[in-house]
Amino acid sequence: MNDLAIEYQQDFYSWICRNIKLLRDGRLSEIDVENIAEELDGMSKSQQRELISRLKILFAHLLKWQFQPDRRSNSWKGTILEQRSQIRQLLKISPSLKYQMDEKIADAYTDAVEYAALETGIPQSDFPQICPYFFEQALDKNFYPDSGN
Repeated sequence: MNDLAIEYQQDFYSWICRNIKLLRDGRLSEIDVENIAEELDGMSKSQQRELISRLKILFAHLLKWQFQPDRRSNSWKGTILEQRSQIRQLLKISPSLKYQMDEKIADAYTDAVEYAALETGIPQSDFPQICPYFFEQALDKNFYPDSGN
């Protein structure tokens, strides 16, 4: 095991700083390629998980808004606004996350139904089986299901 690989295990911050310096100095043969690749892969997966998580929360709150109109609150509206904003920012920083969006929406929606059912007491079977919201619609700041928009 070389010095950088050992440093990676013992002092992550120092390892990052050293690799940055090596890259900037053009000393590519000295960088810790394997661990850098591992970290970049982890970052990629983390971005995807964040997008799916934010979609889940957004869809759950849209479902709650739609299926419990008598319980609508500014708190729900605030959560919807925040998730929309965070999703837009995430896609602005990493537009390629839009790749396979239908699959990500399906994954997020399945979890959203479970979450909404738990929070509302409404059986999961009472919610639509597939996401009833188009992606653009869900991100539209003026869209609230059954609110006349």
